[in-house]
Amino acid sequence: MKTYSLSGNIVNIFAKKIFSGTITVADGVIIDVEESPDIDYDTFIVPGFVDAHVHIESSMLTPSEFARLAVVHGTVAAVADPHEIANVLGIEGVRYMVADGETVPFNFFFGASSCVPATPFETAGGTITADDMETLLRDDKLRFVGEMMNFPGVLQGLPDVMDKIAVAKKYGVPIDGHAPGLRGEDAKRYIAAGITTDHECVSYEEAAEKILYGMKIAIREGSAAKDYDALHGLLKKFPGDVMFCSDDKHPDDLVKGHINDMVKCSASLGYDVFDVLRCACVTPVEHYGLPVGLLRKGDAADFIVVDNLEDFSVLQTYIKGVLVADKGATLIESQPSERVNAFNATEKCVDDFKVAAEGTTIRVIEATDGSLITGEGHYDANIVEGNVVSDVEHDILKIAVVNRYNDKPPAVAFIKGFGLQSGAMASSVAHDSHNIVAVGTSDEELCAAINAVISSEGGIAVADGEDIDILPLPVAGIMSDGDGYAVAKKYSELDAKAKSLGSSMTAPFMTLSFMALLVIPELKLSDNGLFDGTKFKFTKLFIAG
Repeated sequence: MKTYSLSGNIVNIFAKKIFSGTITVADGVIIDVEESPDIDYDTFIVPGFVDAHVHIESSMLTPSEFARLAVVHGTVAAVADPHEIANVLGIEGVRYMVADGETVPFNFFFGASSCVPATPFETAGGTITADDMETLLRDDKLRFVGEMMNFPGVLQGLPDVMDKIAVAKKYGVPIDGHAPGLRGEDAKRYIAAGITTDHECVSYEEAAEKILYGMKIAIREGSAAKDYDALHGLLKKFPGDVMFCSDDKHPDDLVKGHINDMVKCSASLGYDVFDVLRCACVTPVEHYGLPVGLLRKGDAADFIVVDNLEDFSVLQTYIKGVLVADKGATLIESQPSERVNAFNATEKCVDDFKVAAEGTTIRVIEATDGSLITGEGHYDANIVEGNVVSDVEHDILKIAVVNRYNDKPPAVAFIKGFGLQSGAMASSVAHDSHNIVAVGTSDEELCAAINAVISSEGGIAVADGEDIDILPLPVAGIMSDGDGYAVAKKYSELDAKAKSLGSSMTAPFMTLSFMALLVIPELKLSDNGLFDGTKFKFTKLFIAG
């Protein structure tokens, strides 16, 4: 039996007490917590942080690499919905994530994705049925059902949706929600169906209402969607009903920080430190029934050592008693990753992206920095020689989605908000089906960026004239099999290139990745065409009259 002791100021969240003392660990379990009232310590021992909702794939890292970066920031566990890879590879994609996560000392808790494909209006590579979900919950012992994005299907009582909810209830696991803007009786009915959480609230009022109806709310601070400023007031009135999550975190942001940033910010705003730590540590463990330690005798030794309870600078991270991060450096070694994938697109030609003018007014996707929600604008088409082209002066640029699973012509529309003055950017990280999405100022550069992604069977790329730069993502077309820090560095370079072309967005690639996400209103583009997310049906590019 490997036994050791660690002393410091111990934070007991349950008793709302901080005391000097020593914890003793044997074989990964805390076997004793002893007070030492006459000793002063400079450091604090705190339960480790839990990301209550994340898609690991959005970090463009495999689970094992995600863990290497996350532990440096005091994260010891992640509640992970693998629906990104599930949309590419189905049930085998989920199993890949589980297997890769098991190669490192980290608490990954994967769910059975409920909306694969997310909608019938786009082409995906995988399908997860109610029977598949049952297999994952029964045989693979997954711990929850992933976000039920098809909230209209819940409200309408669609058979396939209700079958999946029934499977979750059969195995007694929580069902995550996804219902941006849903209020009133519809929200009540959605929650009454068995949906237990939501991370998509856009206002305090919406979140508070859902809490009163029985939900837990995960406050999200990701790379594109940032809701902390709007929702942090929940910590004062509903500290036991709130969790922290990142949802989607790109690698450069993960290098900088994780859940610790939300903890630090909350402390700086004056919230009770025990309430803050309840959100960051306790509530997700209790809600999902996770075997993650909370610094009690008999718990797994999952804890962190911080310098103080204001800055929360993480000095050390322990998972199951193993020191996994020390003084800002990860101690988890990189693991080899298999290159699983599904990529059948062939290179495109410039003419594939031409849009013949069928009118003088077009519907335009209006993208907003820091939000997944888009608007619909009506603008004059920029027509040159009978074709509608990008209008750089008015920031109305061409957007294309290319089917990666079947060789077919791209879908093309227009978008406002990216601000590119030249060049193009493309990505095979495109929620939820992960076809290729691209924005460009010219058809030539748009085509070049897309072809760079196709030739690498996945990646993010920037085309600037003849210059093409790419971060290959050969694992399911959405993740790298390389070192996480190297991936973050390369991503930062591409992010900087996109910004040098004129984009003022905080995270242009992250925002781009959501422009094909049909379940988020208002106007999006799938590989099958322009889609109205409020009416949940396709719409036309050109406006008559």
